[in-house]
Amino acid sequence: MSHRDHKVLPRPLSVPAAAQANAGPSASDARTQESGEQALLQLSPPQVVRVPHRRRFGQDEPAAEATEKPPVRARAPAPPRSPGTERRIPDLPPLDDEAEDRDRGHEGDKDGGGEKPGLLRRRPLAVIAAIMLLGIAAPAGYVYLDQAGHFETTDDAFIAARQFSIAPKVAGFLTAVPVSDNQHVAAGGIIARIDDRDYRTALAQADAQVAAAQASIGNIDAQLTVQQAQINANEAQVNQAQASLVFAQQQSSRYEALAKTGAGTIQSAQQYASQLHQQEAALASAQATLRLAQRQIDALKAQRASAVASLAQAKAQRDQAQLNLSYTIVTAAQPGRIVNLGAAVGAYVAPGTALAMFVPDDIWVTANFKETQLDHMRPGQPVTLAIDAYPERTIHGHVDSIQPGSGTAFSLLPAQNATGNYVKIVQRVPVKLVFDSPPSDVALGPGMSVVPSVRINPAPSLYERLTAWL
Repeated sequence: MSHRDHKVLPRPLSVPAAAQANAGPSASDARTQESGEQALLQLSPPQVVRVPHRRRFGQDEPAAEATEKPPVRARAPAPPRSPGTERRIPDLPPLDDEAEDRDRGHEGDKDGGGEKPGLLRRRPLAVIAAIMLLGIAAPAGYVYLDQAGHFETTDDAFIAARQFSIAPKVAGFLTAVPVSDNQHVAAGGIIARIDDRDYRTALAQADAQVAAAQASIGNIDAQLTVQQAQINANEAQVNQAQASLVFAQQQSSRYEALAKTGAGTIQSAQQYASQLHQQEAALASAQATLRLAQRQIDALKAQRASAVASLAQAKAQRDQAQLNLSYTIVTAAQPGRIVNLGAAVGAYVAPGTALAMFVPDDIWVTANFKETQLDHMRPGQPVTLAIDAYPERTIHGHVDSIQPGSGTAFSLLPAQNATGNYVKIVQRVPVKLVFDSPPSDVALGPGMSVVPSVRINPAPSLYERLTAWL
């Protein structure tokens, strides 16, 4: 509301009460009037006038600022005239503001002798309503603050998971992709199939190599058996040679004694002596043959060990061929959902080619609380989780762990505060919140916004006690 313009009112001129307006002026009166009209009276210095604003819509507005009234020049009053020669100057009607102020003054005089009525008399309903509202808001505010003091909450919280990319380990053409986008897959569920004909052929070759290695070991075992029999025969020959050597020694001793006594010939003694030397040589030969057969056993055992190693290698190649064949079926290692599926039937994939993203069912909430909110927060405290995507759902969980450091301390470029223009700010610390029983009928994934409320005070609040009482 704008201020009203200040109005300058001329001072009223004194006029005789006699009604002589119709009388004609004389010559002396005309001169006197002319001299009075020419004389000007300088009024008093400028005066400050305060004009109150008009009340509108039942509100009192402050008075307008004081304005300086400009000097006003008015005609000097004419000298008194004789009765019967004065002219009557009719009274001017009052201005609107003056009439309103006068009426307001009369009303004030009637109400309270000119004093302004109080707020309670002027707005009794508004005052009563304000008092009632204050009486309701004060207890409600106390109950709200008491309830809020039992919890710590933040809106800087998001669902997190260890999502990863699904890729094949072998190359080939895709023959089947039995999943679709955002589909839930159980542990061991098939995600894609690769043409396995080449890998089946490689497995058959590995099986043949294993069979050949096993046959080689069998052949060596047979040779060992034969060689053991040969050793037994050589040992018999050694025994025979030893027996013949004993008899030759006896014969040689006997004929040598006869030859000395003359009962026998020297030729016979020499003959049996020669037979003794022959039997000694035969025994040595039999023993050498036995040792050779025994050494052959060691060689066959070494060959068998080599064959066993070849068999192990062949089995390893066969196992690798079996693994490669199994890799042609890409399966889920744990339950979760398929996201960003890019695989298609007929496409050629190399080892490491991303087929899709996989989000496990094992998810949690990472809440970045201010460091000033961690004073009473401990692992195991209950948490109420409100997910923005499902505002009608209330999910319960608990505090799993608190990271030993702020989030910026483990970032790629941690903050360096050793500067001269350091400004302290409140840091945020990630807190891991785990679902007690995550809902299975809704899709929850990394990045979704959550508003957690951690109950740091297990004692019931005033609101909870009132609710239980009511």
